[in-house]
Amino acid sequence: MGQEIAVVAQRETAGLVASEAHRFSVVEIRQRVNLVQEVMQNIMKRDTHYGTIPGTPKPTLYKPGAEVLCVTFRIAQEYRIEDLSSDGNARYRVTCIGRHQTTGITLGEGVGECSSGEEKYKWRSAACKAELDYTPENMRRKKFYKNGNSVDQIRTEPADLANTILKMACKRAMIAMTLNVTAASDIFTQDIEDIPEELRTEEASQPATNPELTAKWVTMANGATNPEALTEIWQAGVKELQDAKDMTAYNAFKAAVAARGEALKKEQQPAPEQQPAFDDDDVPFE
Repeated sequence: MGQEIAVVAQRETAGLVASEAHRFSVVEIRQRVNLVQEVMQNIMKRDTHYGTIPGTPKPTLYKPGAEVLCVTFRIAQEYRIEDLSSDGNARYRVTCIGRHQTTGITLGEGVGECSSGEEKYKWRSAACKAELDYTPENMRRKKFYKNGNSVDQIRTEPADLANTILKMACKRAMIAMTLNVTAASDIFTQDIEDIPEELRTEEASQPATNPELTAKWVTMANGATNPEALTEIWQAGVKELQDAKDMTAYNAFKAAVAARGEALKKEQQPAPEQQPAFDDDDVPFE
């Protein structure tokens, strides 16, 4: 009779695939969140991988930052593109599918859309007064800014922007997928830089947080080697976070300290006594 061999996928610590139980344990979820924080603290750079838009509560994740997270968690991207263009308008809707590079398991999706009808793509500054005068009246305008300045603008040619529009839709979908799969939406937001300044009032009304401060203390909590060190880190962290009045950072730090405390407690528990092994000579004959 032939033997059947069952192949069980390898479990990845702090990874994204939990194939045996089809779910993550609390420890694994905490490890994943901690890993995102550590990558942000030690690898990512402000204004390169992410940036903070003035008046917004969370940093915005940029495409380079999303790529770093995808490399960290070994996420491969696939794109499904819908061409929704019409006469006088280039428009694409893209679905980015994240798959685990080792197992091929689908981890999640993100959707992004971009159109040449958006404010930033629909208009451009006139090259000169002659171009402005030659442009039909319904294809030109005067753009006003909060500081009172204004600029003459004319309509863009959608065909010239089609490739840019497609790439922007792919970027938005990819960032959305990354945030969904890595559960990093509590740390980052997206696309705020694409929203006109006058439309950011809702975001600006929310309290600000400092992601670097959060990552600093979460990383220190995760690195505590004993309960005494963890207590000292807790006391110092609470003082600094209270002075900064950053409740988001405080809550993340508190959760990291609690998780590390549980881990240290388990590490210090004595191992169960093992029964002495018997040699063949110790087994009595009947």
